[in-house]
Amino acid sequence: MFFKKLKKAFMWLLLSLFIIPNNVFAYSKYILAGGENIGIELNSKGVIIVGTYKIDDNDPALTAKLQIGDTIVSIEDQEINTIQELVDKVNTYQNNETIKVGYIRGKNMKTTNLTLYKDMNGVIKTGLYVKDSVTGVGTLSFIDPETKLFGALGHEIIEKNSGQILEVKNGKIFETDVTSIERSENGNPGEKNARFYTDKINGSIFENTKQGIFGNYSSDLPNKKLYKVAQPNEIKKGEAKILTVLNNSDIKEYSINILRISKDEQKNKNMLFEITDQELLEKTGGIIQGMSGSPIIQGNNIIGAVTHVVVDDPTKGYGIFITNMLEEAEN
Repeated sequence: MFFKKLKKAFMWLLLSLFIIPNNVFAYSKYILAGGENIGIELNSKGVIIVGTYKIDDNDPALTAKLQIGDTIVSIEDQEINTIQELVDKVNTYQNNETIKVGYIRGKNMKTTNLTLYKDMNGVIKTGLYVKDSVTGVGTLSFIDPETKLFGALGHEIIEKNSGQILEVKNGKIFETDVTSIERSENGNPGEKNARFYTDKINGSIFENTKQGIFGNYSSDLPNKKLYKVAQPNEIKKGEAKILTVLNNSDIKEYSINILRISKDEQKNKNMLFEITDQELLEKTGGIIQGMSGSPIIQGNNIIGAVTHVVVDDPTKGYGIFITNMLEEAEN
């Protein structure tokens, strides 16, 4: 009888061990709030087609049925990731030769045959305008002091020609100074203009997701206050503040009012808020581009980050729960 009870208890223990870990996350209870304006450079997986052109009367892209937004990932079954790799490969072929191109459209892998032509200067051409990286500005949301994982933006980076999320091979964040502000108006979000210091790298990016960009922070940790990570049920409607930069690299606090909290909305539109800070409204007219990722603070807690502007009323914006960002950073 004892052994039957022991066996039953052992089975229950095994069952509990398999069930419990599913909801366990390892992010720290206290993290560093960001607010720093950052430069962002993402290198794509493959080479993205951003335009096409004719060579004399030939239209190679049209014939090959390649489209703007397609991502070329191989030539003759050999992987390519950069424009230089594409150029080097193409330059080994002659006029009117055809090459096998592997490319991604949406989530589908496809192949086609692309014919190459010489232009009037004798240079082999593909008829494609391409790019392999994107650069922009945003705001650092957090650094986990234990793991040195960071998160920024609170939303994905979209490749504007295809309208799809950019598939990232790698990337970096680097220092910037905000040089000027273009104010938001109803129907027309403004933006931060910044000076880039691409040699002053603070971290490497490994992921671009709907909850933000994430990576490993490589510089020394900033010497500033740690904020407790708030769970969604601890967040209240009412007063809060955001941390962001509007001039040079100076992080300042600005007051907001949280109007609505929802756990059922998209994972990056969990809070609706309005800006109540008169200084911020006078300088920016509301939420502006480049403010995405600005941490949202309530009391001594970090509760989220700014993600979107309400275009028709830029005094209002959306925020993501900080827990959604932290969980994604660990995936």
